[in-house]
Amino acid sequence: MNNLIAFCGIDCEKCPAYIAFKTNDDKLREETAKQWSEMFKYNFKKEDINCEGCSKGKIHVYYCDSMCNIRKCAISKNIESCAFCSEYPCQMLSDFIKDIPEAKENLNKLRQK
Repeated sequence: MNNLIAFCGIDCEKCPAYIAFKTNDDKLREETAKQWSEMFKYNFKKEDINCEGCSKGKIHVYYCDSMCNIRKCAISKNIESCAFCSEYPCQMLSDFIKDIPEAKENLNKLRQK
């Protein structure tokens, strides 16, 4: 398992914002901004699609940095991942990962370490 697993279990290395940042791919930024705007009901611009990894680095997608309650919660508890939270899996996380089985698998792998 890589070291870029977000607090919620998403693999940052597979995230289009991370890939677009690392490869400086404006076309991917545009496509992702359009898709995420529809998905998250937030008006993303291509300039918003840059990230160094949720729990690493200093550059994050605005939505994740400012509006993601899972990320805010993990940071407030000073934990590396939701996998290490005493309330794992809380309702907020359960609602999020129900449609993202890979995120749940990643968190369960972290818990086994």
